[in-house]
Amino acid sequence: MTRNGASLNNLLTDIAGLKVGNADNVKLKSGVTVILCEEPMIASGHVMGGAPGTRETDLLAPEQTVERVDAIVLSGGTVFGLDAASGVTAGLAEAGRGFAVGAARVPIVPAAILFDLLNGGDKNWGAEAPYRQLGKMAFNAAAGNFALGSHGAGAGSTTANLKGGLGSSSTRLASGVTVAALAAVNAVGRATIGDGPHFWAAPFEIGNEFGGRGYPSPLPAEATALAYKGGATVGQNTTISVVATDARLTKMEAKRLAVMAHDGFARALWPSHTPIDGDIVFALSTGQVELSEAPSAMIELGAAGAACMARAIARGVYEAAPAEGDLLPTWREKFG
Repeated sequence: MTRNGASLNNLLTDIAGLKVGNADNVKLKSGVTVILCEEPMIASGHVMGGAPGTRETDLLAPEQTVERVDAIVLSGGTVFGLDAASGVTAGLAEAGRGFAVGAARVPIVPAAILFDLLNGGDKNWGAEAPYRQLGKMAFNAAAGNFALGSHGAGAGSTTANLKGGLGSSSTRLASGVTVAALAAVNAVGRATIGDGPHFWAAPFEIGNEFGGRGYPSPLPAEATALAYKGGATVGQNTTISVVATDARLTKMEAKRLAVMAHDGFARALWPSHTPIDGDIVFALSTGQVELSEAPSAMIELGAAGAACMARAIARGVYEAAPAEGDLLPTWREKFG
């Protein structure tokens, strides 16, 4: 596995054909992130958290008919945030995009949500939640460059001890295949080791992308002590994510990439995949680069996806920015 080349921006959009758009509201402390496929892409996904909130994820199973999607939506707002996908669907329909059913076009937009209703933001939105509008705004904002940290679906994210956020990373393999990840980090546990500044994802860090602190030596006594956000209440958490590659994958192979990318959660969060997180990985393949048929090629791809996911999670926490009314400090506020 090679490290990032000079041509990479360490973002999900290093996968040609993908754009990302964010929309958020500072007062609300919540937002939406849209991953827009310029052309329909092979997609699958895998849920490992015990409390997921999703839309259109059944069709991602390898045995289901539709193989390609037009966009993926990650949103705050818990169940209200599922409306964000409707805004994106509307934008795609206006653009004439969607799965052809006779003369009709049906945009395919799987989505996942996280819980950020109790993060200090003003959620008194009245009769209609703002997420459909935020979804449309994020769709319209989709571009090759996008902000990390307290933006989009990461705008109101938190962890057990610090603000969470939106993170991303990428890498290019010696084969020429590019792999990238994006995560909105709202975990019940911690991305850092004990009460210190070091990230669990440190072995996978490239350069100083999340501070360059490495592992503490020795590990503190409280390193593996369990700390929970909000008293570990059901429904208050969830890390939602996307792993993408330009390798040509079948839908079944995309499913395996999503499964392997979950290892990045386990490398970056302690604990992860709990009964009260809704952890999910969506997987996308643009199919632009031929993948070797050797079994080792898929192993390397999945390992790279897991490493990118761990890095993206750490970056999401590292890049978080302070805002009025926050209930938790950012990494930079606490550790400089």
